[in-house]
Amino acid sequence: MTQDDPVEPSGYHVPVMRDEVLWMLRPRARGIYLDCTVGGGGHAAAVLEQAGHGAFVVGIDRDPEAIESAGRRLAPFSGAFKLIRGNFTDLADILGGLGIDGVDGVLFDLGLSSHQLDDAARGFSYMSDAPLDMRMAIGHGLSARDLVNTLPGEELARILKEYGEERWASRIARFIVERRKRGQITTTSELVDVVKQAIPARARRSGPHPAKRTFQALRIAVNDELGGIARGLYQAVEVARPGARVVVISFHSLEDRIVKREFVEDRERLRLITGRPLVPCDEEIRANPRSRSARLRAAERF
Repeated sequence: MTQDDPVEPSGYHVPVMRDEVLWMLRPRARGIYLDCTVGGGGHAAAVLEQAGHGAFVVGIDRDPEAIESAGRRLAPFSGAFKLIRGNFTDLADILGGLGIDGVDGVLFDLGLSSHQLDDAARGFSYMSDAPLDMRMAIGHGLSARDLVNTLPGEELARILKEYGEERWASRIARFIVERRKRGQITTTSELVDVVKQAIPARARRSGPHPAKRTFQALRIAVNDELGGIARGLYQAVEVARPGARVVVISFHSLEDRIVKREFVEDRERLRLITGRPLVPCDEEIRANPRSRSARLRAAERF
């Protein structure tokens, strides 16, 4: 977190592309809206503020800390929201369990929140020393430590290449396998050291942090982020009422590619609203540099 980043009362950053989300979702009174990645509740609060009387938001998140923070942020809207700890790949069942058979808008804000990145203990960041974890659902499923220390080198290389688009994937995987022969890699700093050793010095002199792509790839693999997007989008269209908008904010090319493909291929149920993705304005990028890579796409249910 930089000192200039605006922060919500919950401790989470101001939601990315807030105005664009509201413009696309068009919240209205008595509408029901689904926030599939509620985070700190910033987008959900904005929807309820604009929609007015009788609107209702269902917020889903795998991260129990996010659910807790969203609850604090949405407290002024008592009775107008329901927060569920879960995965948006189960959104149809979640809504069914609440007795909701259709919604008037759906939002996906993909990727990590700044709060998760700034919490060193979660192990998402290559900038802080912490246990090598990266699980959005705290304590559930395999961690990054599990993958790094147990997967065959070929599988590690595949993950780094496909999910991180890492040029040196095979070399990094080979160095990881060699390093773990001397003992498990248990912290983020240990993994960063291995990656730096694997990437030739000339390739480390420019561009992003040498471990950025490796950490991205492991985080995606740990949380099955890419596989979940397609499943979640399909269900979102299923529960969307005619005229409802499905809005997705993605943060890297792999996510955006999936969203674009799903929207384009689902022409029998969807009308594209954004031919090209919307991007944050210069003012937002200056206030919150992490919004720079955000891309917003939207489609409307027939």
